[in-house]
Amino acid sequence: MEYAAKVPLPEAFLHFLEANGLDPSIYTSIDSTPRYIRLKPGCETCIEEVEAEVKCKLQKLEWLPGFYSLPAHVQIAGSRAYREGKIYGIDASSGAAVIALNISPGDHVLDLCAAPGAKLCMILDLLGDSGSVTGVDVARHRLAACRTMLQKYTLGDRCRLFVADGTTFSVIPCGFHSYHKSCESGFEERGDVFKEWTSRRPWKERKRAKKSVTTQFVSRSQPPELIYYGQHSGVVGLTKGELYRTLSDNEIANHGYDKVLVDAECTHDGSVKHIQKFEHWGWGTLQHRLLDAERTDNLHVLQLNLLNNGFRLLKVGGSLIYSTCSLTVAQNEDVVEQFLKENGTAELMEIDAARNWPCKGGLIQKTCRFDALTSQTSGLFVAKFTKLVI
Repeated sequence: MEYAAKVPLPEAFLHFLEANGLDPSIYTSIDSTPRYIRLKPGCETCIEEVEAEVKCKLQKLEWLPGFYSLPAHVQIAGSRAYREGKIYGIDASSGAAVIALNISPGDHVLDLCAAPGAKLCMILDLLGDSGSVTGVDVARHRLAACRTMLQKYTLGDRCRLFVADGTTFSVIPCGFHSYHKSCESGFEERGDVFKEWTSRRPWKERKRAKKSVTTQFVSRSQPPELIYYGQHSGVVGLTKGELYRTLSDNEIANHGYDKVLVDAECTHDGSVKHIQKFEHWGWGTLQHRLLDAERTDNLHVLQLNLLNNGFRLLKVGGSLIYSTCSLTVAQNEDVVEQFLKENGTAELMEIDAARNWPCKGGLIQKTCRFDALTSQTSGLFVAKFTKLVI
């Protein structure tokens, strides 16, 4: 094969790239792809401090507010600004996906695949002192890491985190509960209500958690597990019945989430750094995780189910972003096409901010693709939808 002499990648992976119309030289650009950081709003004065610590100049990204690039080899974890929660690492393409949501003050936002948490933090940064964010992830240990990030960056006041299967998650936005309670009879017995969250768990709860520690991933049939909620996240003062109340599709149309992010589980082939890890893990592992037909077929079904459920929870007129860090057509355009066929109230939208982004258009009009060669970022596919009146 013509690329084999140029790129130290296994033959099977090169065939995979060719079948998907991808340039193998993407995976040799790791040294020229910058590292990206985002400054927490109000911390702009610490730029010089960071530059002095890491001994290099931060390059401001004109196309993405609050983002800076620095050489790939530079480590930020040892800097005081990082330890104090003034900066955090997040790829510019991921930041673009969040910007595409066009978050407004007061929005109730659902992050349906929240781990590892950088996009969750950015959403909360953009909301400031209004609205709420609901973070969901199927992996308990990954969501616990998100909780740690929220606490480190003091961003958890308006956030709640649920360990749950994103394809069946049904918890409604916190803003609707106050509406619902105002309609209830004042004589109804409400029972125990959620008090302010604390990291200290009751003995019975700790015992339950210890028993389930080996089960890091929840199943579709398991109810959501609330592992964190901020003082103003809409949980304090609710009963369990109110928190987990199920809405009809018509109620969701009026009281669903304003914005939904579905950054779906994928093969991660768009991440150059991820693919190069297989040099150490062994290329046989890549065969199973990326090239196995059954694995990719199952992912396609999962991605479509996540997108369908995220859209179900979106209110009429709201915006949903579907993204993956895969560059394959099967996990991106094929999912979008099938989703549009199955959802008559879904409309693909233009991403206004993308006019200034260093990215390519996808194979479907109005979608975007980032990659290391074109964008100097990690690979990412982005599509935006809105929900029309039922």
